[in-house]
Amino acid sequence: MHALEAIGPIDGRYRRHTEPLAEHFSEQALIKKRVLLEAEYFIALAGCDGVPMRKLAPHEHAAIMSLPTNLSLADCEIIKQIETKGWNSIKKTDHDVKAVELWMRHVLAQNSLNDLLEWLHFALTSEDINNLSYAMMLTGGIRTLLPKLEDVLGFLDSWAQLHAADAMMARTHGQPATPTTFGKEMRIFAERLHRQIEQLRTFRLLVKLNGASGNYNAHFIALPNVDWVDFSRKFIEHIGHEYSCRFDVNLHTTQIEPHDNYAELSHLLARINTILIDFCQDMWQYVSDKWIVLLPEEGAAGSSTMPNKINPIQLENAEGNAQVANSMFEGYARTLPISRRQRHLSDSTIIRTFGVAFGHTLVAYRMVLTGLGRMRPDVLRMKQVLSRHPEVVAEAYQTILRRHGYPDPYEALKKLTRGVKVTLEDLQRFTYELDVNDEVRAELLAVDPLRYLGLSRLLAETKPA
Repeated sequence: MHALEAIGPIDGRYRRHTEPLAEHFSEQALIKKRVLLEAEYFIALAGCDGVPMRKLAPHEHAAIMSLPTNLSLADCEIIKQIETKGWNSIKKTDHDVKAVELWMRHVLAQNSLNDLLEWLHFALTSEDINNLSYAMMLTGGIRTLLPKLEDVLGFLDSWAQLHAADAMMARTHGQPATPTTFGKEMRIFAERLHRQIEQLRTFRLLVKLNGASGNYNAHFIALPNVDWVDFSRKFIEHIGHEYSCRFDVNLHTTQIEPHDNYAELSHLLARINTILIDFCQDMWQYVSDKWIVLLPEEGAAGSSTMPNKINPIQLENAEGNAQVANSMFEGYARTLPISRRQRHLSDSTIIRTFGVAFGHTLVAYRMVLTGLGRMRPDVLRMKQVLSRHPEVVAEAYQTILRRHGYPDPYEALKKLTRGVKVTLEDLQRFTYELDVNDEVRAELLAVDPLRYLGLSRLLAETKPA
């Protein structure tokens, strides 16, 4: 299929951005994870004391592990054919995990393993393989997102350091407010993002390997002398270590792992995306106010009719993609933890879309980075705007007067500044008319909007712990 024929942008318009996710979330990737886990489980059984399965010779072990290692697109097509219409002498399964098992039986039979074929998928339910497969896929997705997130964080950190002392008028309720610095505002977003990144970096996925109703029924009835709880713990620990996945075993499940963990991950990714939406909207406002200059890109058109335009399209694109992703993450968190009795299949349909949500998220991160690379803060303009709003030091005036015991300074400053255009001369005149000594008057006259910055520089330069 040509990218222009794709029904959605993740595999079409944005394919160049989302390509790294294909190896984790495509149908081929899901099949490969299933084959891998079936192979690993088969080998683990062969090595388990109490399982009456002969030990594998080295060449047999290699043959089994070659299945996921060498799995080709043609192999995956055969597996899908077994599922949907049958292949060779294998009848249609109408079941994707069963199709994997039957294909593996067919291949292993050709490798002199006929006597062991009944140990393939022994006592498992499909969800034992599926929940581990999706956990591995999500791990890959997280690993794909993290470097881009860290690049965004690095950009914000560099701007926080570079512009730590560059004065900027703050706005609360959209109105001129106590000054800050551009670097301090960037540090806020950097700190917010850093906290969530740390949670994402250490996030652990819950997985299960306990049979059709979560009680090891088939395992125990067939081989009651095997410690199946210990076996599942060790198997999951092995998979986590071997494939660099952060897994914890969940012993208390129905047929499915309850998916609360998916909700936790969804909420975490949605929080990250929400922070970036907030950031994009603030940056969009700075661009609109011309506090940030957009750098022209050679050959790019900002408008189909207005040749003068340079638009913050990357910010807008990032915002839109993050919103689409969040609508999906919020849906996952709302629906996936609910399962009728021991299980129903709507979750199977829903989790197949994980790659779409990750795809829109990855596009959002890439667009933020591209947009930031085409921007330059205009610190001179920020200072000029701040200088035109001397009323923002009214807070400083009334606070200094309070310290000296001046009666009701808040009301005096409110009468002077609220709802009117105030000049620096107005503030100076007000100061000279105050019944205060020369020392207090001099202290007030020294207050300058461009220097009324509190500890903003220190805060901007303070990196997250």
